[in-house]
Amino acid sequence: MSADATHLPERKAVKPVSHPRLRSRAVPLLALSLALAACSKPAPVADAPREVVVLQAQPRAAMLPLQLQAEVQSRYVTAMSFRIAGQLVQRRVHLGDVVRRGQVVARLDPADADQNADSARADLEAARQHLKTAQKQLQRDTEQAREHLVSTQQLEQSQDAYAAAQSQFKAAQARAAVAGNQRDYTTLVAQHDGVISAEQANTGDVLAAGQPVFSLAWSGAVDVVTDVADSQVASIAPGAAATVTLAALPGRNFAGTVREVSPAADPQSRTYRVKITLDQPDAALRLGMTGNVVITPVQPGQASPAEPVLQLPATALFHQGDKPALWVVGADGKLELRPVTVAAYGERSISVSQGVATSDKVVVQGVHTLTAGEKVKPVAPLHAEDFAL
Repeated sequence: MSADATHLPERKAVKPVSHPRLRSRAVPLLALSLALAACSKPAPVADAPREVVVLQAQPRAAMLPLQLQAEVQSRYVTAMSFRIAGQLVQRRVHLGDVVRRGQVVARLDPADADQNADSARADLEAARQHLKTAQKQLQRDTEQAREHLVSTQQLEQSQDAYAAAQSQFKAAQARAAVAGNQRDYTTLVAQHDGVISAEQANTGDVLAAGQPVFSLAWSGAVDVVTDVADSQVASIAPGAAATVTLAALPGRNFAGTVREVSPAADPQSRTYRVKITLDQPDAALRLGMTGNVVITPVQPGQASPAEPVLQLPATALFHQGDKPALWVVGADGKLELRPVTVAAYGERSISVSQGVATSDKVVVQGVHTLTAGEKVKPVAPLHAEDFAL
């Protein structure tokens, strides 16, 4: 170390001076800085509405109105036939002719029937004469028996002969009546007013007893007839409402009711015949007119066809206590737990008769995680086939 260094003066540490006025100004500045820093933080983002999978209820397939082809037919159609066998020699009416009750429509050859009637009348006359003879003989024997001129045995024989003659006379009367009827049966007479709807025999044909000659469609009540497949017949029952439109009468609708559903299918077409009775028959209706009929099915146990039955996936079912309910998204996007009436439970679906409409959006997935009044965003299923009914 040099000699000069030893003579340098010793430096003292400088202590910072803290002025009271400066310290009082720094505190507010620090608070302001912290406040500005707090204001510069981003505002918290509100939670987005929860997405829920929804579907709209669909009318049950069996409850959809059925549109079918139909034809106007007479309610009653009878086969006109002779009661006896014979050769058809005369037809007085033809297909489409209008007939009246009591009108003669056809005749058989009456030769055999006339001969039988003549023979029966001859037998009846002989039996009558035999009865008169037996009666006179009985009267004589009775008077002589009182005077003891004839034996009791002869009187008894006369009584037996008279009884036998009476029986023969009655039998001859019956045969004559039958023969007379047989002769009358050679004439075919209409039993009702109506229209000839079919011809089954021609002049000159030799007919068996009961073989049809004509088909007579009665005047008056008519039916609208249609055929349905086996997959549709289960949804149709007597009493179901129907609306009929006919091509020959455009612009007119005829209200009716299902009157009869065939219990067995036609062996050839494998369809079931359904007959509809019109509420107000119209004179403008003609047999054979064709058109369409719309039938509103009636579900068994349903009060009226006006009550719709809607289908939803079974995953939509929830319970409010012990009552079935469904989550429905309201117009404001909030959830509502709505009680419903379940008409039937299927393997993958439920049938609802009351509580929801086809316009309602029903939650079909995750129903046990929802809360009433919760704001949600309805979305369609990603895979619609998963909810196929």
